[in-house]
Amino acid sequence: MDTTQKKVTEPFKITGDWNVQSKNLKQKFSQLTDGDLKFETGKEDDLLKRIETRLNKKREEVVNIIRKGQPVKA
Repeated sequence: MDTTQKKVTEPFKITGDWNVQSKNLKQKFSQLTDGDLKFETGKEDDLLKRIETRLNKKREEVVNIIRKGQPVKA
């Protein structure tokens, strides 16, 4: 019996104005570069991987950091 569990990563989508959010992230984390924060629609995973690498954090942590800066859905 295989007791290891594979965690399924939920799809992540950027909401709101990414330009504003990326500026806020750069203020909080000065090590992030414009290249790290370059966003292309449909390539959210690439963005997350770059930020994970630069901040040395796990995907969940990066998603939570970004979500805190996103507008609340009404």
